[in-house]
Amino acid sequence: MAFSQPFPLAATAQKVQQPTYGPDLAVRLICPECRDPNPNIVEEFGSGDLVCGGCGLVLGDRIVDTRSEWRTFANDEGDDPSRVGAASDPLLEGMEQLDTVISFRDGGSGIARELQRAASRSQNSRSERNLLTAFRDIGSWCDQFSLPKTISDIAKQLYKRSDEEKLLRGKPLEAVIAACIFIACRQAHVPRTFREICNLTHVSKKTLGQCYKALEQAFNLSPGATAQSNNANNPSTGPETLLVRYCNHLDLPVSVQSICSDIIVAAREHGIADGRSPVSIAGGAIYFTCLLLGKPKPARDISGVAGVSEGTIKLVYRLYYLERDKLVKEEWIKDGKASMDNLPAEK
Repeated sequence: MAFSQPFPLAATAQKVQQPTYGPDLAVRLICPECRDPNPNIVEEFGSGDLVCGGCGLVLGDRIVDTRSEWRTFANDEGDDPSRVGAASDPLLEGMEQLDTVISFRDGGSGIARELQRAASRSQNSRSERNLLTAFRDIGSWCDQFSLPKTISDIAKQLYKRSDEEKLLRGKPLEAVIAACIFIACRQAHVPRTFREICNLTHVSKKTLGQCYKALEQAFNLSPGATAQSNNANNPSTGPETLLVRYCNHLDLPVSVQSICSDIIVAAREHGIADGRSPVSIAGGAIYFTCLLLGKPKPARDISGVAGVSEGTIKLVYRLYYLERDKLVKEEWIKDGKASMDNLPAEK
């Protein structure tokens, strides 16, 4: 059998045309009351109804709002704040806040790592990278310390200002961040001691003190973060504010906190235990108040919460015990809340 071609082509299969579906333009929505061939149908997205504009008859309900779900308040020349990326951070003003993320999946060729290095070099300068690293550390440390976001924002503002003005050039990054967190806690009236900040950031107390003193002079802050005298002008560093947190950790009632605060104020007015740190005074006052009210707490428990030794707590107690007549109010004894007999001579 002979063919006109040595290798004849196979017969091409005919393509079956798939049916297409679309709206039937011959169907029109007409109000059954007006029967106007050109009806005025209004879509009220606020109520989700389809209403006839002529007679007000509701033709449908629960219609879907197909408009954009955000509103733009930008000017004609400004950018449209669309849904691309997270909210802008005012602390990063003037910096590129959108990141380009390169996938790690490259088949084991190592190209992705090289592209990531090149992208990190080209996107941000060294100063910007250091600022982003510091902001990340401040946020993580504040989260570990259960501090509110306001303190994190204040610490970031302080660090950005110190970085722009080169106030602590040559100091370790951890020490600068620790000083900023310490100042932010004081300004937000959520005081933390030097020892607590040092335990959190693993920075020595000497280095933290040097950074704090430099920032204190540069920012014109109220002096005496660790001083005990004249705490009336600076209540955020006094033992009264530390007292609330310590009593909460010790599961003491509110009545103990109020009486203990009054004892601390009376001791300051009479000059008792002057020169002691706020932490020592708070621990000793709690120990004295618990014994006075007949709800003794072991000095070991108070020492673990306040971070001072048992000897320091008992030393403050002895100073309070010698002047107990000036510290204990008569109304407490008359009401049966306190009793002098509960106070041992030496502890």
